Amino acid sequence: MVTRRDWLRSATAAGAALAAGPSIAQKLGGAVAAATAGPARKVQDLITRAVPSTGEQLPIVGVGSSATFRRMADAGEVDGLREVLRTLVENGGTVLDTAPSYGTSEEVCGDLAEELGIADQLFWATKVNVAGRDGTASRRRAVAQIEDSFDYLGVDVIDLIQVHNVRDPQTQVPVIQELKEEGRVRYIGITSTTKRQYADLAKAMEEYPLDFIGIDYAVDNTSAAEMILPLAQEREIAVLGYVPFGRTRLWRRVEDREVPEWAQEFGAESWAQFFIKFAAAHPAMTVVTPGTSRPEHMLDNLGAARGRLPDADEQARMVEFVDGLPQAPRRG
Repeated sequence: MVTRRDWLRSATAAGAALAAGPSIAQKLGGAVAAATAGPARKVQDLITRAVPSTGEQLPIVGVGSSATFRRMADAGEVDGLREVLRTLVENGGTVLDTAPSYGTSEEVCGDLAEELGIADQLFWATKVNVAGRDGTASRRRAVAQIEDSFDYLGVDVIDLIQVHNVRDPQTQVPVIQELKEEGRVRYIGITSTTKRQYADLAKAMEEYPLDFIGIDYAVDNTSAAEMILPLAQEREIAVLGYVPFGRTRLWRRVEDREVPEWAQEFGAESWAQFFIKFAAAHPAMTVVTPGTSRPEHMLDNLGAARGRLPDADEQARMVEFVDGLPQAPRRG
């Protein structure tokens, strides 16, 4: 069995040279065969999914710029981040997810993309996250924050702006809609990574003309499959999958264990690929955006978009396997 360390070593070198019962399967989305056939297709060796509202194909793995990416950006340590973006694009990825609340990530991403000459090859996804009781003042702050995002990213058109954490959508969605009508924004979305907000998110999905949502989904966190992901399919809304590693929780659960040999059947040769393939396999999922600040991890993550995705029975087995691991030890 190839370990994560062995795979990373070989993958980095290559880059440099260029089961369970039906109740679980039902919980995970029913006819998951649609994830490995039908709308998903391969372009430049990466599996892609279509944005329902337009048919635009996006590679199923992108990158997020929170967590370690943000810490490195805030510290001015951008050499590794430059290589993360280079690795993403050179290996067929496009989707870069950021937000004004991620410290200096927006600005750093914009600067590095310009430096690398890849700004027009990226699918830019950012957010707006101001709110308040005064609707007029909130609108002004939202407009100002979005204009800052345009300046930081250095682009004339932002592909996707999402209302961050279902925060004041009644004020902020109309602002994004206006920008979409002007041709400055291509897609509108709303995000949440907290289960207690799911009811509010579902309400927003019913009330607003959304192209995307962003939601947390992982092999040990499948709550979104109960209501949010089926609703996204019903409403034909694309989905960005967040925190597929449970932030650091899943890494602490697997510790130094090897990836089970049966995961090779669907091409998961590292834990990162195991976790990402699980999240991407839900038929509602469009792109999974794990964060990283290391180019070798970016290359590893993109490996999850090659080969095939696990079917319903394999997903159920993955859940059962992870459920059988000890809970992540408390930090500190």
